[in-house]
Amino acid sequence: MELTNQKEDVVILVGCQTREITDEHFVLSMDELHSLTKTAGGKVVAHLSQKRPYIDPATYIGGGKVEELIALCEYHEPDLIIFNDELTAGQVRNLTKRCEVTVIDRTQLILDIFAKRAQSREGKLQVELAQLSYLLPRLMGQGLALSRLGGGIGTRGPGETKLEVDRRHIRRRMDEIKRQLSHIVRHRERYRKQRKLNQQIQLALVGYTNAGKSTLLNRLTSGETLEEDLLFATLDPTTKKLKLPSGLTVLLSDTVGFIQDLPTTLIAAFRSTLEEVKEADFLLHVV
Repeated sequence: MELTNQKEDVVILVGCQTREITDEHFVLSMDELHSLTKTAGGKVVAHLSQKRPYIDPATYIGGGKVEELIALCEYHEPDLIIFNDELTAGQVRNLTKRCEVTVIDRTQLILDIFAKRAQSREGKLQVELAQLSYLLPRLMGQGLALSRLGGGIGTRGPGETKLEVDRRHIRRRMDEIKRQLSHIVRHRERYRKQRKLNQQIQLALVGYTNAGKSTLLNRLTSGETLEEDLLFATLDPTTKKLKLPSGLTVLLSDTVGFIQDLPTTLIAAFRSTLEEVKEADFLLHVV
C-alpha cells in the first residue's frame, strides 16, 4: 500500500530515555527517527520525550506524559504517533485507545521504508519475512490500529487482509519465503565462488545510511545508482566494475547503510549487505 499522495502524514514523535541511555545517544536517536519519518513521507509537528528509569510496560511513557500526548493530539490532530522503541501489542492497544490516533513504532516505520525501497526479488522477500516476523506476535493488538488506517506510513506490506488470517497460514508463508531465499542465497554463493576463481578483487562501500556511498559509486564508475538525500535510498546491493589508474579492474559494491539500534527483526533484511561485506577483499568506509 502506497503512501498517500494528497498530503503528508502528520506525525508526533515520542521517545523515552531510560537510565542506561546517554543524553547524546538519545538526541541522536530521536534525530534519526525524525529523518526516518521524513524518508517515509511524514511531516513531524511535535516531539514528546521523557526521562524515566524504565519503560512503562502498559503505555511506554508514564501516565502524566500520556496526558500530555493526548493534549498534543487534540491540538495537532496527527495522522499517527511514532514511538522511538519497539512496542508490545498491549502498549499499542493501550496507547491507541487513549490517544485515538494510529500508533506505530520505530521498527514498523523502518519496515515501511524497506518495503518502499526494495527492488530485487530477494529484497522484497526479505522485507516481507521481516514484516511477518514482526507482526505475528502482534496480531491480537494490531487489528484495531490497522482498521483505522486508510493508507500512509506503516501500512505498506502484507496488509490488513493477510493479517486477518490465522497464525498457521502466516507461518506457512514465512516457511515458503525462507525456502525461496535459500535458493537465491545458493545461487549467489555460486556466483561469488566463480568471482574468486576468476581472481576478481572486490571492494565494498560501507557506512551510515545516507553517508554518500551511492554518490561515490556513481562518480567512480559513471553509474546510475539512485541518489537521494533520504535514509535507505539504497536497499539492494549494487556492484559495478571500476578501472583503477594502474589499469587493474576491480568490482565495487554499494551496500545498504546502517543505523543506530537496528532492530533484530530487520537483520535478515541486511543479509545481502552483510555477505557483500564479508566476501569483500577491501572495505571503504564512507563517513
